[in-house]
Amino acid sequence: MKQTYSSVQAVLFVTTFFSCHLCVSWLDDSFSIVNSYSNSNANCLKQCNRMTDKLAKTRLQEAYSPDRLKSLGEYLIARLSTHLTELQSRDHSVLNWNLPEENLPVAFDCLNNQNPDDDLLMRFQSLIETAIERGHNLHHPRYIGHQVPASIPIAGLFDALGSITNQVMAIYEMGPWATSVERALIERWGEIIGLKSGSFTGLVTHGGSLANLTALLTARNVSLENSWSKGMHKHSKPPVLLCQSDSHYCVTRSAGILGLGSEQVIKVPLDSQRKMDANALEELLKDLRKSNTPIVAVCASACATPIGAFDPLEEIADACQRYDVWLHVDAAHGGAVSFSDKHRYLINGITAADSFICDAHKTLFVPALCAFVFYRNKSHRFETFQQDAPYLFDPSAPGMANIDSGMVTIECTKRAATYGLWGVWSLFGPQIFGDMIDSTFEMTRTLYEKLSDAEDFSPLHEPECNILVFRYIPPEKYGLDENQIGELNRKVRRHIIESGEFYIVQTNLDGIGALRVTVMNPLTEVEDLDRLLQSIRDTALKILQT
Repeated sequence: MKQTYSSVQAVLFVTTFFSCHLCVSWLDDSFSIVNSYSNSNANCLKQCNRMTDKLAKTRLQEAYSPDRLKSLGEYLIARLSTHLTELQSRDHSVLNWNLPEENLPVAFDCLNNQNPDDDLLMRFQSLIETAIERGHNLHHPRYIGHQVPASIPIAGLFDALGSITNQVMAIYEMGPWATSVERALIERWGEIIGLKSGSFTGLVTHGGSLANLTALLTARNVSLENSWSKGMHKHSKPPVLLCQSDSHYCVTRSAGILGLGSEQVIKVPLDSQRKMDANALEELLKDLRKSNTPIVAVCASACATPIGAFDPLEEIADACQRYDVWLHVDAAHGGAVSFSDKHRYLINGITAADSFICDAHKTLFVPALCAFVFYRNKSHRFETFQQDAPYLFDPSAPGMANIDSGMVTIECTKRAATYGLWGVWSLFGPQIFGDMIDSTFEMTRTLYEKLSDAEDFSPLHEPECNILVFRYIPPEKYGLDENQIGELNRKVRRHIIESGEFYIVQTNLDGIGALRVTVMNPLTEVEDLDRLLQSIRDTALKILQT
């Protein structure tokens, strides 16, 4: 039976035919093609399909080629070694500053400009160069900005091992070694902190915010019975969460996520050193218990972000025990002082907390993200979640529930986050973490002394760790008030980071702008600090004179 074809079908065929490189040479007359559509279209489609399958197979072989991995990997390691050498020589900018409207088109171009005829190695090299040239150089000794470290490069190799072989976690059988490494690190670090072996437990999750949320969810479920299954509507008074007034914003965010409401977060007053006032906490707890207001937890800090203040944990723990209140400690930044004989006193009392968190990707100097949650009472580990997933958790092996990470984390599938920490610890021993704490804390103390000795700088607190806030004070002849001085400091900071010479951050302290540094590279030297102060002076005077 004769077939007829619509104009749309004919156009589709011609488009398909022209796109088939094998058929282009057969084209003599487009009209004859349309007339013989049925036979030629079938043949063309078969050849197109064969070619598509062949190209797909080639792409897959290239993507999974061990030899290709080797050649690209050798180039990457060599290039990174050169890059780190140059950074340690201060030969590059700290921040490669480009506006978003400059970076985004380049990122889109990388996604849109694949050419199958390009050499894959050359394309890989180009992509790596683009990433390096436009990235942030946290390994530069003059990066002294946020609480993100110049991570130990070797840790990245162990992370790559986990990423390339895709070691994932949720149940033990999917990540037997990743799970074992994580459990061993939880046990070892907990013991170093001072928890009693066999009585505590913990988990690892993706970042301090998620770690705090997980611990506070546990606190809510323990403190407010049946809140997981029945919600919190049964309480005649809305439950409250108490926290340090300078606590990280993720604590208030957690209150919103947990259904408490951000307005139910009570900020405990600070003392003159911006630490939680234990006496004020005592009075608040007394009043709340007297009014029968449900209390989820008290959240202390070790240390708080603004100036790195460590709360008096022993006094806070005593108050919480007197009023039978869950104590949680956000020790994301400061928990690593447990490895330092000189500075571990800063977290005295943390072992009395019901829960606390520590970020290895901050002051243990491993790549992000790797955050630990510890529970003093190991039975609390299973109070966080109450769900049944028979497709995942095997009822024929109930003992595995004690080690399956998916039972206790918000994540189901989770990357092997502890490979970097495990590798560094196994190679160098735990003392390397104490070395990094001591060197960065001492360099911060040196900066504090230099600021104290300078007439044109004002340190705004005495540092307890590697965080320091200060202001540049211009000559009196410029007649600036406090707020104007604060704005000048912000402008100085913006000029400096865009120049690439240093990376520092800004903050508000008592409502006035200030400069803030966190020494997160153990290779930062005294000469770098001297140059920072001079750069601030020069930049400020240039701004004032324009």
